[in-house]
Amino acid sequence: MFINLDATQGEWFEFFSSTVNPDTGIIEYGKPVKGARAEIRSITPFYEELMAAKKPSIERVINSKTHKMDRIEFYPAQTVEEIKAERGDAWDYAIVNFEGFKDKAAQKVLECTRENKIAMMKNPVFDRFVARCLQILGESGVQEKETKAKNSLKS
Repeated sequence: MFINLDATQGEWFEFFSSTVNPDTGIIEYGKPVKGARAEIRSITPFYEELMAAKKPSIERVINSKTHKMDRIEFYPAQTVEEIKAERGDAWDYAIVNFEGFKDKAAQKVLECTRENKIAMMKNPVFDRFVARCLQILGESGVQEKETKAKNSLKS
């Protein structure tokens, strides 16, 4: 079996609405909406690549108990603009495509652009939808790993 490791495709999910139950605080998901869907992919590779590209800073400080020099490694703090850009990159990566979403104010179909992806993530219902899709993708990845591990033990 061949697996394309360079695949940039995600999984298509029919859009479903959600509400937060005011009494329990639990998210309740609705039925899928016909005609609106989004292609979502795991965000893990994005963050793995991001962390690999970041260079940690290293400082040496005196340990107050041992009076020896300790090596401390840390990542420098980010500016608000850097954090927003990184978050926008993450959503642009995770949301590969979408179809059937309309801008209520402009009365037109939304195109799948970086700006629209970021704007849609500001909507709590769409944010919960994407979060649930990512959770489903993560759970399916864990199940696949467990199945492969069980199969390799049987061999």
